[in-house]
Amino acid sequence: MYQYNCQNPISDKGTSLFTSQYQETKDVKEADAILVRSARLHEMQFHEKLLAVARAGAGVNNIPIQECAEHGIVVFNTPGANANAVKEMVFAGMLLAGRDIIGGNKWVSDNASDKEIASAMEKAKKNYAGTELYGKKLGVIGLGAIGVRVANAATHFGMEVYGYDPFISVRAAWNLSRSVRHIDNVSDIYKNCDYITIHVPLMDNTRRMINQEAISEMKPGVVILNFARDLLVDEEAVVAAIKDGKIRKYVSDFPNTVTAGKEGVILTPHLGASTEEAEDNCAVMAVEQIMDYIENGNITNSVNFPDCDMGRPPRAGRVAIMHRNVRGVIAQYTKIMGDDDINVSDMFNKTRGTLAYALLDLDTPVTKDAIAKLNKIPEVIRIRVIK
Repeated sequence: MYQYNCQNPISDKGTSLFTSQYQETKDVKEADAILVRSARLHEMQFHEKLLAVARAGAGVNNIPIQECAEHGIVVFNTPGANANAVKEMVFAGMLLAGRDIIGGNKWVSDNASDKEIASAMEKAKKNYAGTELYGKKLGVIGLGAIGVRVANAATHFGMEVYGYDPFISVRAAWNLSRSVRHIDNVSDIYKNCDYITIHVPLMDNTRRMINQEAISEMKPGVVILNFARDLLVDEEAVVAAIKDGKIRKYVSDFPNTVTAGKEGVILTPHLGASTEEAEDNCAVMAVEQIMDYIENGNITNSVNFPDCDMGRPPRAGRVAIMHRNVRGVIAQYTKIMGDDDINVSDMFNKTRGTLAYALLDLDTPVTKDAIAKLNKIPEVIRIRVIK
């Protein structure tokens, strides 16, 4: 019997997939897996039983990834599960910025008691005139699951789309419309685009990538959209550029004291993935990843260990080995198996930075003596007997 703990409410479209082998526990100390959305786990004490943490969403800055890795805990996320929801919010943001819908709506509310509102609006509407998306240039920074969807959809709006991602995956490249111009230098987006939307993960080299220097390269009247992470943008520089007339609008899904209430800023309260469909999709993906890892040792969409898929375990046995990426470790554990007369019929070993993950399919069940010897290898982080 396996136990899972939910740190946030998780859609039952996902949790209902757990078989009778799983039950929910309120005690995190008893959990084999944790499901989480926004709850912060940085202060959590991780117990020996815990095997996996699954984030029902893409961002994992609320999870101590490195600490989990050191304990042999796989951290999953669910990239792409909320991509359509965020894509739709990006277009809502562009339309709100291009057409003064918010200002027009406020005028209607303010004049609701005016009996002549129908005729008054014909005079007032010129104050809320905007611009169309058709024919405008859109720069998409980051061509992952969300960025590709935004870029492709924008072509159907009649926009001229520039896409920038030096690390674009093969899958994303195949899914990207031929109408999207793939740019090698992000400065080309800054210099040419009327709208710029950012869809990259928050890392040291992307933190505040939209800064004063980047803004100085942009066209006057540019609209910047941020539905990824607030720290990707130097928002103080953006607010200053709005006052100077360089930036027309800044649209963000991350309100804070720097941007809230500022003129030229349109904010939503982190609604990007807040749809029933996205929450369901994230939950389903997270649960499926947990079950596949616990039952089969396979890893999909981990942010700290390499992906691995060897299907279901064979009849005899399967062992998972998490170890540091150091020369000679593979030779050590294969020798231990051989010395115990255990034949390795199939094997996977892949590295990710300083870490490595191995799955060994065996012709005979692994012995307790072999497991004890494997655990004595200094570079080994964790051993799991899958079967």
